[in-house]
Amino acid sequence: MPIELNLNDIVELKKPHPCGDKRWKILRTGADFRIQCLGCGHKVMLSRVDLEKRIKKILKGEENESK
Repeated sequence: MPIELNLNDIVELKKPHPCGDKRWKILRTGADFRIQCLGCGHKVMLSRVDLEKRIKKILKGEENESK
């Protein structure tokens, strides 16, 4: 069963990025995810399967304020 991931969620990955930060922000969802490192701003595209394997925990999700 897939993990519930939404736009603007902050996730912590198991291994750190070369800049030293483990926290990433989700910029795009779907079959492929676009994530951005919160340490240096580097953006990466990953498949859902790869991202779910790498996630250690979901830190927070920002709610959509306008509906």
